[in-house]
Amino acid sequence: MRRIEHRNRKHLPHLFREYARPEGYTVSGPNLELVYGSIALACAAVGAVCDARTRRIPNWLTGPSIFLGLVLHFVLGSWYAGFAGGWRALGVAALGGIIGGAVFLLFYLAGGMGAGDVKLITAVCTLAGLGRVTEILILTALMGGILAVAVALYHRRLKETLTNITVLAVHHGSSGLQPHSDLNVGNSQNLRLPYGIAIAAGTALSFCNVLLS
Repeated sequence: MRRIEHRNRKHLPHLFREYARPEGYTVSGPNLELVYGSIALACAAVGAVCDARTRRIPNWLTGPSIFLGLVLHFVLGSWYAGFAGGWRALGVAALGGIIGGAVFLLFYLAGGMGAGDVKLITAVCTLAGLGRVTEILILTALMGGILAVAVALYHRRLKETLTNITVLAVHHGSSGLQPHSDLNVGNSQNLRLPYGIAIAAGTALSFCNVLLS
């Protein structure tokens, strides 16, 4: 395969990369981190809008996004690293989604978030790939904390929120993942943060890091 040249690549070197094929030649193309990151961000952004407007993250977004992530990693992995590389890329993407989903599943079982949040982070981590999972999870947690404080301040319930956090810490310390009888996501009297917004914010910060790296 003949190497493809792009005139403007010297001006935007981080947008393109060369990948060594198993056959011994190289192919040039877009930086896969940017491709995966931009699609993951688009998925997270749509999820955030849906969560903010309806307090639900639809299955029509999360299910197809997980499937797209697996297919995308397989196809691009095969193109740049051969058929075996495509299967490796698919497996690594699946592992990223499993890890991200498993972390959020713990909070779901503890009554701290909805099933839609678990499915959205699974989709985002599958799309972004295993290499970005830890960063996305950490940044999402940080943004979730910041947004939770902002929501509590807006509703003038910061003291109550801090007290509830202490109560939950004591409860889960003794009862494990058993949801609290009152302080859970199903209680409409509690302040609820559309966590899709936090996921989108964390994914956006991760994508910015890709752009700057």
